[in-house]
Amino acid sequence: MILVTGATGTVGREVVAQLLAAGEGVRALTRDPSKARLDARVELVAGDLARPESLARAVDGVERVFSLALGPELGIQEGHLARAAKTAGVRHVVKLSVLGAGGKARSGVAPWHDAGERAFRESGLAWTFVRPGAFMSNALFWSDTIRSLGRVFSHFGEGKLPVVHPRDIAAVAVRALTTPGHEGKAYPLTGPEALSTGEQVRILAGILGRPIEYVPITDDAARAGMERAGMPGYLIDALLPFGEIVRNGRAAEVYRTVEEITGRRALPFVEWAREHAAAFR
Repeated sequence: MILVTGATGTVGREVVAQLLAAGEGVRALTRDPSKARLDARVELVAGDLARPESLARAVDGVERVFSLALGPELGIQEGHLARAAKTAGVRHVVKLSVLGAGGKARSGVAPWHDAGERAFRESGLAWTFVRPGAFMSNALFWSDTIRSLGRVFSHFGEGKLPVVHPRDIAAVAVRALTTPGHEGKAYPLTGPEALSTGEQVRILAGILGRPIEYVPITDDAARAGMERAGMPGYLIDALLPFGEIVRNGRAAEVYRTVEEITGRRALPFVEWAREHAAAFR
């Protein structure tokens, strides 16, 4: 049995689907099982990483865990999970981390994941850290302005970013969960090519068959847009500095880890865009 936390999110759903396709038994931890909308083969368990008393049932009889936590308290939350998993005799934990954790941070999110990684290292559990860069699915944040204005606004300038398909993130995590030899390893993940925001927008425009204008904006304008969208201040402060890193070309490095682990080339942005074209129409 494999426990998946964050099973209803973008990556978590992919992990669940791929584990089921591989014939694995899957248990999903969710705050409200009635809203999970997961495959009927998944065993749903109510619980919350912020409530350690709710985790004993979730890890009971589990051999491996996929840990996905969010926010500045994720180190505390994954500490709760690490202790519960250790007590239950879990053999291996695969944690979804972030590119830049364990080294030179690329944004304010990395220190959160450093704390989560440290919790698993110190637990004595076998661990694997999957460290993806920016997700292709972040482009969904452009959907409103594409539909209403035919424009995309970004503070990334002309900097390039090798965005990664969530399916590839899940594929690496599932390999680590289901095949030997991944213990004690950290895997940096990117897509197969570095693209500027303008290049991503042109790909989307070609698929949608209509023009979309890319409008570079300042960090201050980006902050104002995030605030209007209702993003919490702590998250804005954590994410905003990444814009300068992208603009200065320090986020363009491509890693071939997806291909090395899965045996196939990482999926390109054009494929993700075709799959999600309806979201922009």
